[in-house]
Amino acid sequence: MPQHIKITVTRKTLFEDSFQQIMSFNAQDLRRRLWIIFPGEEGLDYGGVAREWFFLLSHEVLNPMYCLFEYAGKDNYCLQINPASYINPDHLKYFKFIGRFIAMALFHGKFIDTGFSLPFYKRMLNKPLSLNDLESIDPEFYNSLIWIKENDIEECGLEMYFSVDKEILGEITTHELKPDGGNVVVTEENKEEYIRLVAEWRLSRGVGEQTQAFFEGFNEVLPQQYLQYFDAKELEVMLCGMQEIDLGDWQRNTIYRHYARSSKQILWFWQFVKEMDNEKRMRLLQFVTGTCRLPVGGFADLMGSNGPQKFCIEKVGKENWLPRSHTCFNRLDLPPYKSYEQLKEKLMFAVEETEGFGQE
Repeated sequence: MPQHIKITVTRKTLFEDSFQQIMSFNAQDLRRRLWIIFPGEEGLDYGGVAREWFFLLSHEVLNPMYCLFEYAGKDNYCLQINPASYINPDHLKYFKFIGRFIAMALFHGKFIDTGFSLPFYKRMLNKPLSLNDLESIDPEFYNSLIWIKENDIEECGLEMYFSVDKEILGEITTHELKPDGGNVVVTEENKEEYIRLVAEWRLSRGVGEQTQAFFEGFNEVLPQQYLQYFDAKELEVMLCGMQEIDLGDWQRNTIYRHYARSSKQILWFWQFVKEMDNEKRMRLLQFVTGTCRLPVGGFADLMGSNGPQKFCIEKVGKENWLPRSHTCFNRLDLPPYKSYEQLKEKLMFAVEETEGFGQE
């Protein structure tokens, strides 16, 4: 039995060649050492060519142009499954292939070019999704649900039912959130159930079959239970790698609210970031922006939910509070701590311990 499997692909038809070959192998064989060949460029560096293949192919298959994936929001460059993928009649075969491919990347320790949305990583980990997961992909929808949660909808005279309209490729259809939902009125008494159901629908609308096909392919190569000890952020780093963070670029492109560049808390903050290794800086970036990926233009091109949005540090709260983050606005709420040690301890605790808590 050969120790490696040979995958021969041309650069011009990389997607189709890779699809045909990966789907023709027994899934178990895809765990063997990979020997990737670009005809006419035969080299002996297995690792380097394989690394390039993962990077180039991920750029191709995850490209929103193919309609299989889409950006999670208009200003969010993480990817999620596109509900309109069915315009490609073979889309489920492609999702199974992409599931195999992503599992291969994790198994072989290779990085891909583009990252997924945080809710998608949670799905890969079989972790339950919550209302907060909605904020990173659809802040407007999230805010409307929070408004419903915090206000008396009967007093406001809002007439809502347990059904929602969805539009795909210009066609509007109605989806019932529970049996006969179109005739069930949302009241103060049942609105929590409505919020839960509508959030679940928004996080998985129209992508059930595609998600199932993706995980079918994924589990054939790497059963999901092997990932159970990781959280969504660790999974993102495992799959996308860590970029080197340029501290000067970060400082130049940070804005302050109710603090000045010369405030002692800001000087302490940058002193602490300077002392961190790259992995800790990544964790901090992930805590505040929701992703460890930077756009090609670096910190100057960071996006928020309303367009370009610089990294922001705002003075909020009392000194015994933990720092909080607002990932939609790339904003860190930093209380006015009294000492460098206090800032360091509180910030590190918030970044390391808050999976969801402390993040909005």
